[in-house]
Amino acid sequence: MAGRIVLFGATGYTGRLVAAALVDGGARPVLAGRRAPSLEELSDDLGGGFETQTADVSDPASVRALVERGDVLLSTVGPFRKYGEPAVEAAIDAGAHYIDSTGEPPFIKRVFEEWGPRAEAAGSALLTAFGWDYVPGNLAGALALEEAGERAAEVAVGYFVSGGGGDMRSAMSGGTAASAAGVVLERGMAYRGGAIVGERPAKRVRSFHWEGKSLTGMSLGASEHYALPRLHPTLRDVDVYLGWFGPLSRPMQVMSLVGEVPGVKTVFGAALGRVTKGSSGGPDAEARSKSGSRIIAEASDADGEVIARVLLRGPNGYTFTGDILAWAAEQVAAGAVQGAGALGPADGFGLRALEAGCAQVGLKQV
Repeated sequence: MAGRIVLFGATGYTGRLVAAALVDGGARPVLAGRRAPSLEELSDDLGGGFETQTADVSDPASVRALVERGDVLLSTVGPFRKYGEPAVEAAIDAGAHYIDSTGEPPFIKRVFEEWGPRAEAAGSALLTAFGWDYVPGNLAGALALEEAGERAAEVAVGYFVSGGGGDMRSAMSGGTAASAAGVVLERGMAYRGGAIVGERPAKRVRSFHWEGKSLTGMSLGASEHYALPRLHPTLRDVDVYLGWFGPLSRPMQVMSLVGEVPGVKTVFGAALGRVTKGSSGGPDAEARSKSGSRIIAEASDADGEVIARVLLRGPNGYTFTGDILAWAAEQVAAGAVQGAGALGPADGFGLRALEAGCAQVGLKQV
């Protein structure tokens, strides 16, 4: 018997995208959030008759009450560093499975290092960062490593947007851009010399080539640092570069360096507001249709020679996030997840299944 899908944060921007995608696929999720009237309104918007349940992260017991063993708790309640813990704890305590939409490196680190072992003992699968951050790069990186074979020692992944000027500031919401900018001032991680190490965000900037254009991104901690080495034992280094800020990537690198000096984080936090505009909600369907995504993965040998290159093209990041979260929840509810504990996209479902799922929602190899 398939487990229930409980969507926590259902009335938020990402939550609504996920809810719509689940219903379009024939699922009947439990809609969960803080306010009963908003949940009932969403239920009506989706066609009516959906079970709703109120829960608030300020009351962890209410979050725990959302799920039972075998259920799937899908959380879009962020920022996750501030609000994410109760949902993970609830899933592990119940023996339920857990999926989230975070893109925050410190939270990803906690899922893999702190909660992963506990979840494995409880029989719970944890699938963190299962949206545009960072499923596409996991897929592209895994495909490049598969092609490169045993010679592969390094893999570099680049995330870029197409349309709307080619960077996140114009193709995605100002709120997301502001949140992403804030991450630059937080301590991150990387995979270096065969181990996870602490590393400041934007420590490195790299350019990739796509159809004659040079696309520049800044380094950031991601789930690829944990997940890709599991698939490829010879891997020594994993790099993930996000082209969120286009030409501002190098200035962001400077900000991240200065941000390590005591006392300046608050000053630069305010300064980031001047290079990224805030917004409520996010782009509507028409706006999302005007932008897409480009993902590049390059696997190299021990001498740094690129021996495999994979290009993926897909839809707008928000659209992809809503659709791929729904796909993952449906797969987990049907018993298709492989193993327990903190899992990456490829080891969680298998590379071929992940590739097929991403193609189903519009992310395909070029």
